[in-house]
Parts: sequence; C-alpha cells; structure tokens
Amino acid sequence: QVQLVESGGGLVQTGGSLRLSCAASGRTVSVLHMAWYRQAPGKEREFVAAISWSDGITRYGNSVKGRFTISRDNAKNTVYLQMNSLKPDDTAIYYCNVDQRYYKISDWGQGTQVTVSS
Repeated sequence: QVQLVESGGGLVQTGGSLRLSCAASGRTVSVLHMAWYRQAPGKEREFVAAISWSDGITRYGNSVKGRFTISRDNAKNTVYLQMNSLKPDDTAIYYCNVDQRYYKISDWGQGTQVTVSS
C-alpha cells in the first residue's frame, strides 16, 4: 500500500503561485496514474489534475486549465502541482492520490492547505 504525504501549501495573494509536492512511500507510484484533488469548505472534493504513469499525458479540471500544471518525477517517487495565477476560489485542502478514473480510492492523506487572499 502506498502512503502519500502532501506539502507545499500556504497563504498566497491573488495572482500568486505555489508548488505542491506529493511524496510517496511504501510503494512506487511510477506505475500508477496519479492525480490531485481539492476540497473547499462546505463543498465536495473535486478533481483538479491527473497524469498518466507511462507517457505523462495530463488532464485538468475546467476551473484550473491553463493555470495549473501537474508533473511527476518517478525517480523521486513524487508528484507535483504547480499552481499559477491563483484565485480566492482555489482556496481548499489539496490532496494527491491515485487517479479515480482507473482505481478505487479507499484512503486519503492529510492534504495541504492552500489559502488565496483577495
């Protein structure tokens, strides 16, 4: 079973940038399709971005297209989310996990809080 630890969140002003990291242990994620999700207060968790394990093909939620970039470093067993042009609506706890399009998700980590001030 893979353990995932998210980091890199924080407080940033509108228009700012953050880079989130997701470090995996217990199992390599280099052969897993990985994704980022987020959950804002009072809202359901939503898909943000995903990256395939084999060819690095990515896909994004409509609200983050053109602003966020997901990437991975298989040698470091880490997945990243570069977030640019941040908006207050991006405020949420961000989680990484396997891509729910391909796998069933049973557990979630602690996530990392991102707060964008206006």
